[in-house]
Amino acid sequence: MGRPVVHWEFWSADPIRLSEFYGTAFGWESNDLPQLNYQLVDTKSDSGINGGFMTPQRGEWPAKLCLYIDVDDIEEYCRRVEEAGGTVIVPKQEVQGVGLLALF
Repeated sequence: MGRPVVHWEFWSADPIRLSEFYGTAFGWESNDLPQLNYQLVDTKSDSGINGGFMTPQRGEWPAKLCLYIDVDDIEEYCRRVEEAGGTVIVPKQEVQGVGLLALF
């Protein structure tokens, strides 16, 4: 069985500006989550996935877009990423009220 992308994020120094731009251009709605320094995005689509806009807090992250993939065992998939030649840049951690994540 495949592993679906279930969430996306655009990383930016100005996530409010991104929220305003995509809201104007595409009709997306954003909900400010100040406790997380995060704009949760609803793309208003029945067939697409929602996401968020945020500013990374730890140094330089290697991209401007992140795709979150649903897996059943995060440690197993971190191992698979490394075996395939990738690098885990944020080890497994809990996002309160959401679940676990790791970034590669």
